Amino acid sequence: MADDEQDPKEYRWETGYEKTWEAIKEDKDGLVEGLVAEFAQKAARKALVPRRGPVRLGMMRHLIVAVDCSEAMSSQDLKPTRFLCTIKLLEKFVEEFFDQNPLSQLSIVAMKNKRAEKVTQLSGNVRKHVKAVQGLSNIALTGEPSLQNTLELAGRVLRPLPGHASRELLVLFASLTTCDPSDITTTIQTLKTDGIRCSVIGLAAEVRICKKLCQDTGGEYGVVLDDVHYRSLLLEHTAPPPRARALDAGLVKMGFPHSAPPAVQPDAAAGADPAITVCMCHLEEGESVGGEGHFCPQCRSKYCSLPAQCRTCGLTLASAPHLARSYHHLFPVEPYEELANEGQAQYCFGCLRQFTDQDKQVYRCKRCLECYCWDCEGFVGATLHVCPGCAARPHLYQRLPDTA
Repeated sequence: MADDEQDPKEYRWETGYEKTWEAIKEDKDGLVEGLVAEFAQKAARKALVPRRGPVRLGMMRHLIVAVDCSEAMSSQDLKPTRFLCTIKLLEKFVEEFFDQNPLSQLSIVAMKNKRAEKVTQLSGNVRKHVKAVQGLSNIALTGEPSLQNTLELAGRVLRPLPGHASRELLVLFASLTTCDPSDITTTIQTLKTDGIRCSVIGLAAEVRICKKLCQDTGGEYGVVLDDVHYRSLLLEHTAPPPRARALDAGLVKMGFPHSAPPAVQPDAAAGADPAITVCMCHLEEGESVGGEGHFCPQCRSKYCSLPAQCRTCGLTLASAPHLARSYHHLFPVEPYEELANEGQAQYCFGCLRQFTDQDKQVYRCKRCLECYCWDCEGFVGATLHVCPGCAARPHLYQRLPDTA
């Protein structure tokens, strides 16, 4: 005990706090807001890892999200509970997933009472998935999960998909145990053979079988620290992961329907209302009768929103903006170089804000050599996905190697 009392830095977290306070320095006005913003900028830029070399990405993703609905989700270490926090973040994840991957499909699975039950089928209907996620709040949290049954269900759903499809499973796992009917390692090996990528986000602590699952199938494993870290780990799965070179690459037949009202019946009088047609995407919801919509160019089935998979002929229906939003993953904007503000530019090229003495750093594009502020640099990389300076000079764009 005497040796422990003499050690002034017994705990590592105490040393970390001391280093943090040593790094904090006030400016001439006695404020630390600029320093806090600088810390946030450095942390955000560390998270941006530039891609090296050509990488194959799966543009048409098929993702199954398995949500733990066992008793472990009733813990209150995430406010108000793990389960309610998960539902709130999962709702945002579904919207962001389809915004970044409009040609992909999603399915939600509930894990409880040693079973895996489908909540939604594999589809690209955003409203249907969001409504199902909101309805999960009424589920009773009982029993314990079965990781093996979830893997078996994911294998049955994803295995029949074509070779060019990206097969993925994301498990939100809160329990420290799993009740499996047989040897789970055999199931993991089967998923690895089928090319199904499994990732796990743990809400309690690291579990060895979950780590082995992610390592063998090429997925990612993370354990949340708080709700902010939870959201960060979840949104990382909105970007398409690298594809294995062993998977097939093939052509996909797609249709580009026109948004137009249906033709008037030939025997109708002039000025008559358009014919009433049935919407295939809301057929089971009782909201299927209407006039205008998107018509499949192959079988003339009507859909109220795109993208969609035609239920009649199986054709993938999309529009040009959907392809453009999927395309930016293949050729992301190269990270800007960070330079000390020495008068390289007077204004930010993005927002036209004048640089001041408080702007210690500016961010310059390596192609067009235009300078940007911190806010515009983050907006270009996270939302716009196109450098405004390069877009204003089309001759700067050179043909890039085919990475699809």
